[in-house]
Amino acid sequence: MVKKVAAKTDLPLHKIIMVGSGGVGKSAITLQYMYGDFIEEYDPTKADSYRKKATLDGQECMIDILDTAGQEEYAAIRDNYYRSGEGFLCVFSLTETESFSNTSEFRDQICRVLDDEKIPFVLVGNKCDLTTQRKVTTAQGEAKAREWGCSYLETSAKTRLINSSKV
Repeated sequence: MVKKVAAKTDLPLHKIIMVGSGGVGKSAITLQYMYGDFIEEYDPTKADSYRKKATLDGQECMIDILDTAGQEEYAAIRDNYYRSGEGFLCVFSLTETESFSNTSEFRDQICRVLDDEKIPFVLVGNKCDLTTQRKVTTAQGEAKAREWGCSYLETSAKTRLINSSKV
């Protein structure tokens, strides 16, 4: 008797880690991507993981997004998350200069933990719909992305708007 072996259907898995200060919209961006929905109010994240099929460079794969806690009290567990990541989205609020400044600390910590300066990294300025409250300019975000050799995006998790810069 010949046994049929099912074809392997496992798709490649890519692990993306969302980092940034508390309240900048990491969860809002993640939930908008996963479900096409904007949640106005929710409890601060400790760490939530989401998985979705996607097409990357023309190839189907699974994307695993780890939405991490931005609050300082969870800083001790971040190193473990960083070790599991293949790529990082570092989110800040365009309405808060402190969250923009904090992106350097997140990137430095990730580079230290992974012992690699050339990690796949995207700098994301969120809340671009709040134009009258804006504190961080596009030029400032682009300059930091150029310094780091990474891409820069401005987005609104609320309106699904994405502006990408070629830096």
